[in-house]
Amino acid sequence: MKKVKMRKIGTVAVLLIALLLGGNAKAQQNYFPQWFDSVKLGIMIHYGLYSVPSYSDREQYAEWFYKGYVGEDTLRQNFVKRVYGENFDYFDFTKYFTAELFDAEQWIDLFERAGAKYIVFSSKHHDGFCLWNTKTTEKNSMNSPAHRDFIKELRDACDKNGNVRFGLYYSLMEWHNPIFRWTFDTVGLDKYVDEYMVPQFKELVDLYKPSLVFADGDWDFNYKQLKSEEMVNYLIEKVGKDEAIVNNRWGNGNPYGFLTPEYSEGINVKDRPWSECRSLARSFGLNRLSPIEDYLTAEDLVQHFVQLVSMGGGLMLNVGPAADGRIPLLQQERLLQLGEWLNINGEAIYGTKAWEKSFNTKNMTDTLMAKQLDFNWVRNSPKRNITEDNFQIVWKNSLVFDKDTTLFLQVAADDEANVQFITKKGVVYNQTAKTNQPINETFSFKKGEVYEIVVRYIETDLEASLSFKAKDLNDKEVLLPVKTDWYGEVTCLQPTVYFTTKGDDLYAFEMNDLSKSLRIYDMVKPNKDMKIKLLGSEHINLKWKYVDNKKDGNYIEIDLSDLSMADVKSKYAYVFKLEGYLKAKK
Repeated sequence: MKKVKMRKIGTVAVLLIALLLGGNAKAQQNYFPQWFDSVKLGIMIHYGLYSVPSYSDREQYAEWFYKGYVGEDTLRQNFVKRVYGENFDYFDFTKYFTAELFDAEQWIDLFERAGAKYIVFSSKHHDGFCLWNTKTTEKNSMNSPAHRDFIKELRDACDKNGNVRFGLYYSLMEWHNPIFRWTFDTVGLDKYVDEYMVPQFKELVDLYKPSLVFADGDWDFNYKQLKSEEMVNYLIEKVGKDEAIVNNRWGNGNPYGFLTPEYSEGINVKDRPWSECRSLARSFGLNRLSPIEDYLTAEDLVQHFVQLVSMGGGLMLNVGPAADGRIPLLQQERLLQLGEWLNINGEAIYGTKAWEKSFNTKNMTDTLMAKQLDFNWVRNSPKRNITEDNFQIVWKNSLVFDKDTTLFLQVAADDEANVQFITKKGVVYNQTAKTNQPINETFSFKKGEVYEIVVRYIETDLEASLSFKAKDLNDKEVLLPVKTDWYGEVTCLQPTVYFTTKGDDLYAFEMNDLSKSLRIYDMVKPNKDMKIKLLGSEHINLKWKYVDNKKDGNYIEIDLSDLSMADVKSKYAYVFKLEGYLKAKK
């Protein structure tokens, strides 16, 4: 996957263009196979040579092992020296790639039980190692101890299962190729595209005819340089316009494909298919250094999935198998927990559409304490109950110097941090750091003066980081003489009840524990014959009333007092079906 800022790369595509097979097999606008938008959940699988070391910093992508190892990543380099010895080449991992416990049918059975309707298997990642019996390179799984065509086995398993469509991830670029080494070479791209990439892609399509292709590794080039239109059209011609679909990562300026935000809260796009790709932890390839707290809990997973679907999208949930071919048990457990929830609530997910509003919201406030303001949350939020994007933190402290002191202030933030120093005279310093625009300047503090410090940090989307440091005039970092730990108040607009629709029915997802009643705000007056049921206990028609409240807004209040513990079959998100509610909107 893409390592740098790109979770919402799909949002930069402003043309609502898709795939249509025309008279000459040309890609046209405004057409997507209907199946994709209705299935909502797919499983992405990152598996390859990088699965042997399965090692990276907790905030890195383990599938980028090659790039770090041949670059300046001392963590990976020292790991290889310690475990495998000196003068170890990355492709020496091939002799450890045995996959002795790989079982394609077990994988597909697990994914079906999770509720997934398609897979996206890594045919080749950026290292160039192929997972099929290819004639284009010797760096493939048939020339490893595994001696297996993983793609064929998975294709056959999907065909045998019949309920899980077959798709492939394909890296357009390679870091290690004799014709053109991406990010290393400056010449040879055209030859690489014509003589290697396009023929290899066509071989992949001819052999396995995937319903979906997720391209990646494109961001340094124009889609015309990569001859993406030729490849997309080839897929459509071989698989069929009502079945074949591609994503949008085929080069800059590319007009094709469904959108692919990555590690996000979703995107507010309801008229073009999109599916977020993310893993259960912080790396797509298995990272054995990931602590348990980096993994989504079952509650996190279900609620995040609901949010994506309510906004009109879907989820490609990634698993990272071990080199021996096993999917780690923790990952299996999370998949099965999601599947259990979908067994009860799937009708509110599959085949649904986003409503005119995705959710009700409420203000969320929490506090944080810190010794220093030096954070890099990367793709995460400061706390689990805080949204990953669109939050603010106001940090406060005070300091006083025992002598006149001039310091060099260095403040960096993604996305924004406003810094104020306040004395009895008022605001004496007021500067703002933004992404790629840090504060780098001197400020003179007066002896005995009390300075109140206020740092307002604003996070909108993508990466999240804040660093507030000071150096003396000899460029030596110093600690500010603050009186206490930094106190931070973090706020965000937290979604509460989410919505999806199907036909005339509205589904409302309540994320909190059930109490005596549930209020759903900003509602029109329903028809009197509307029935409300809790999925999993549909034999009970719940009592409800409509309240026209000018102060707080109109709402439907659902009486939950008739529900017993035995009636509540679900966990993590409770789904109420408002049968016929949308008739009142027509």
